[in-house]
Amino acid sequence: MKRSAMLLTAFLCVGHANAQTTFSGDVVRILDGDTVEVLEAGKRTHRVRLANIDAPERRQAFGEVSHQALATMAFRQQVEVLDQGGDQYGRRIGVLTVNGRNLNAAMVAQGMAWVYTRYNTDRTLPALEQQARANQIGLWADKNPTPPWDFRRAR
Repeated sequence: MKRSAMLLTAFLCVGHANAQTTFSGDVVRILDGDTVEVLEAGKRTHRVRLANIDAPERRQAFGEVSHQALATMAFRQQVEVLDQGGDQYGRRIGVLTVNGRNLNAAMVAQGMAWVYTRYNTDRTLPALEQQARANQIGLWADKNPTPPWDFRRAR
């Protein structure tokens, strides 16, 4: 089989496997500003990475502030997760909502996370980030904030 045919087959399989579904549950743990654990139906725990955003690492400037912001909005809350598939670390990738509020967008609007441009599929997020930057909200109060992907690469 030609390489292009193999790649197309792989792409189609991955695309089908990543079909969006939803589930709901209680947020039982906040790992950082973009990762939570959700207990579905009191039985199964899912580690969920918030789609389209990248928050500062916990040891990075604004990392703890970002963690706390997500905790304030999500901890012990009933969330709905629009599951966009999994990643190589076994996490679900999803958009979290609490009472109709998109927490992924809220993190960006509050200056608690970057739009993860490499993976972003939400067209509304860049404008929210630009507004937070313009108003120097959250991590944008720092004169030269380091994107988490650069922070991780440097380590």
